[in-house]
Amino acid sequence: MSKHFFSFVSVLALSGGLTVPAEAHRASIVVTSPRQSFSFDRDWKMQTGDDARASEVAYDDRTWKDVVLPHAFNEEEAFASDIHAQKTGITWYRKHFKLPADAKPEHVFIEFEGVRHIADVWVNGQSVGYNENGVMAFGFDISKALKPGDNVIAVRVNNDWAARERTTGTRYQWSDKNFYANYGGINKSVALHLTVGVYQTLPLWSSLETTGVYIYGKDYDIAAKAATIHAESEVRNDTAAPRTLTYGAELRDLNGKRVAKFTSAPVTVAAGQTATLSAEQRVTGLNFWSWGYGYLYTVTTTLSENGKVIDAVDTRTGFRSTDFSNGKITLNGRVLVVKGYAQRSTNEWPGVGISVPPWISDFGNNHMLEGNGNLVRWMHVTPSKQDVESADRLGLLQAMPAGDSEGDPQDRRFDLRVDLMRDAIIYNRNNPSIVLYESGNKGITEAHMAQMKAVRDLYDPHGGRAIGSREMMGSKIAEYGGEMLYINKSKSKPMWATEYSRDEAARAYQDDFTPPFHKDSPAYNRNVESIAVENVKRWWDFYRYRPGMGDRVSAGGVNIGFTDSNSHFRGDNNYRRSGEVDAMRIPKDSLWVHKVMWDGWVNSEGHHTHIIGHWTYTPGVRKDIFVASNGDSVELFVNGKSLGRGEKSDGFLFTFKNVSYAPGELKAVATYADGKTSEDVRKTAGAPVAIKLTPLYGPRGLMADGMDAMLVDVEVVDAAGNRVPTAFNKINFKLDGAAVWKGGLAQEEIGANGLGDKKTSTNYVLSQVLPVEGGVNRVMIRATTKAGKVTLTASADGLKGATVATTSKSVPVRSGLSKVFAEDYQPVNLKRGPTPPTPSYTDTKRGVTVARITAGSNQTEAARSRDDNEATTWNSDGTAGTAWIEYDLGTPQAVNSVSLRMTGWRVRTYPLKITLDGVVVYAGTPEKNLGYVDLNWPAKTGQKLRIELTSGTEDRDGFGNIIEVTSDRQGASTGAEKVKTGNILSIVEADILGPVR
Repeated sequence: MSKHFFSFVSVLALSGGLTVPAEAHRASIVVTSPRQSFSFDRDWKMQTGDDARASEVAYDDRTWKDVVLPHAFNEEEAFASDIHAQKTGITWYRKHFKLPADAKPEHVFIEFEGVRHIADVWVNGQSVGYNENGVMAFGFDISKALKPGDNVIAVRVNNDWAARERTTGTRYQWSDKNFYANYGGINKSVALHLTVGVYQTLPLWSSLETTGVYIYGKDYDIAAKAATIHAESEVRNDTAAPRTLTYGAELRDLNGKRVAKFTSAPVTVAAGQTATLSAEQRVTGLNFWSWGYGYLYTVTTTLSENGKVIDAVDTRTGFRSTDFSNGKITLNGRVLVVKGYAQRSTNEWPGVGISVPPWISDFGNNHMLEGNGNLVRWMHVTPSKQDVESADRLGLLQAMPAGDSEGDPQDRRFDLRVDLMRDAIIYNRNNPSIVLYESGNKGITEAHMAQMKAVRDLYDPHGGRAIGSREMMGSKIAEYGGEMLYINKSKSKPMWATEYSRDEAARAYQDDFTPPFHKDSPAYNRNVESIAVENVKRWWDFYRYRPGMGDRVSAGGVNIGFTDSNSHFRGDNNYRRSGEVDAMRIPKDSLWVHKVMWDGWVNSEGHHTHIIGHWTYTPGVRKDIFVASNGDSVELFVNGKSLGRGEKSDGFLFTFKNVSYAPGELKAVATYADGKTSEDVRKTAGAPVAIKLTPLYGPRGLMADGMDAMLVDVEVVDAAGNRVPTAFNKINFKLDGAAVWKGGLAQEEIGANGLGDKKTSTNYVLSQVLPVEGGVNRVMIRATTKAGKVTLTASADGLKGATVATTSKSVPVRSGLSKVFAEDYQPVNLKRGPTPPTPSYTDTKRGVTVARITAGSNQTEAARSRDDNEATTWNSDGTAGTAWIEYDLGTPQAVNSVSLRMTGWRVRTYPLKITLDGVVVYAGTPEKNLGYVDLNWPAKTGQKLRIELTSGTEDRDGFGNIIEVTSDRQGASTGAEKVKTGNILSIVEADILGPVR
């Protein structure tokens, strides 16, 4: 197995097996009280098609399909069909259940983590309510509809793309066929909560108008490992008499050890009233949640009356400090550059959509950390609670949206977005991994930004989370911004790119010399090698403007996307292939390229080298070899013979031209300034001789709960057991026992000659014949609700076959209820360790002060070229002799660089001359760029720096087709359409820089 082929075994080893019981807002399992929480996912029946009688208690559902939630009725379409063609319609779900015989609850709440899109709910034939946003959690108090013994719940779900709010007829903007794959039905988990008449509420605003528990830290002293921990709960007294309550909180660490306990003074809550009770205490010896260090605590909040606990809730959370100022993001007192991915919130898998067990969410999401990413920006809608909690455990920062497609509607559609943001904040405000709230997938008006910020301030004023939106460069309200494609800098609020490097490549297409051959055509439709090279170049755009490179810096950027996605394809397939891993989470070279560049909070740290591609070719091949490394130089060896040192470019890329293939070993050795080295090796594989199967399980093994699954990696190997990177053998799978085949994904041949419409391809989804690609693939097998032996056999013509077997284990469930929640068994990731106490960078450039600005024309607007606002521009008046601007530094200062953002930077050429006290320090035409261009010279001391246009400007796009849709073009405008070519010098920002003294 390649050293770059990630196995989940490493996830389990990260924490030493530590687990943290009980996710948020469930009945405590460490403090006893009458409150009980149950998983409500088992024993459902499902039927597509409408039937008005299906809500009736006596309805005969015996012929319906047995399902375990979460279960979208059209899950098998994931990656098998175009998102626009996903099935819609009415789907009914029904379930019989009984409450425990010894339970005497006064309230029974049902909590749906989400349903797509409109859900009407009946209990024992009585309507208990509906929900229609198709994204967020909701719930109902079903107490009055229940009866002793058998109860029936029925849910009617309509996943129409054109779903509308019933009261106004308004469409939900985020229900968009480009961006939000429509896995319809009850596609997230369901829970049941039993309480007495005085209780802590659930964080379900839209349906129950309650806010639940809120835990946060304040007054952080990171060095002393101390903070004040605050706990508060919304408490409801639904009894007929006032109740005097003592509110308490207990804090337990990963080992279950209680590290703090504190209480409030007694408070009387009147009958029928709701009150917020709170307590706080200074706590020392804390382990702070951090990047790659998912340290979590269990906070148990209690209500006591006359010394007896009557309600206890466990909330799993973590504590960390944040700051969003000076153009930087700071975590636990240390500056962190954003490095990660923009990922569709559906985060789907082939054949199952979003319905995977928690361990598979951790397995997939952990790849981002394996590639040294630190943040995932979920796109368009709020992610599932399962993914939110996964990021908590892993130590992966998140940017959380509410709901949007594109644009800023000025009607009821935006009100719906505000309502959804409120629900999402209330539901997720205790999750430490969320550090950013996204108010829109595009920029919004200041009035709308103020609305969103007011929601944050009301419901999460102490969570340490910035709220902002894409673009928003000139906003006075947004707390962060950043364009989709381009490079922004700031010395005030952080600016980070929300979707950079938009190219894509299917994993099957390795390079120009490996079948199936795939040249880059069109420019964005690449192979794995060329997109890895492109990703080095695109990260360099941000890395060179990191903190330490002046007073205006970039806060980083996130690459689109992390996995191949069923949403918003634009290539020749019916799914998007821009992931660093494919849909089955098998890495492409780009993941390891990012690992090379991204290790470190700001600067690239550690010692990493990665040879892009393989070393198994046909005789006579001569090709360029690309190596990504954070070393100072890289030397390449073929069978021990040095080919010299590579040509370094873009900070991390080393190119060796026209290398002749010779069977054996290809080795790259990087050397660093400190004398250390790192290396990477590729060896020629022999002929394919066998199949190798490697099973991957969650921490409990395969559980017979109807939702758990096992992954099986399948490789074609040579006689020495090495994967053959040129193998594309078709593998025949045979599954026996208590499991259901869900399969994998591969590029499907269309027609006898391999040609045809790939947008109608099924991509081998659910097929039990599946080719490996580059010698490897992966399949998924889902457990049934019956425990037993499971055997998978793989065979192929001319290869030795392989078999794996396991036995699934039963999960207790009684009368439709279970106390087992799979997420409680997931370990946390502590691999990276706590936030280092040292600074994450040192200054290598300084911003030069400017006392006065004089312009050849339009003097009143000259300050716009230095106002730290990329939404404003200074333009000369179009006359040749007045196309200049001069910066008086006040006193002579050392200057060695000007970093310019000019209008139309991607398409426009500006012939320039720069003088310092009349001496020319730069003359030429700056390269086209994606935001800023740096003009450098040996440091000189002077007082007056003049920038002058020497001849007319011209336009021609230097970056090809990186825009996808009309709204993208508008939102990521370079401004070229607003300023004419010719004798106009147009400067957005001019950063004058000098060496650090």
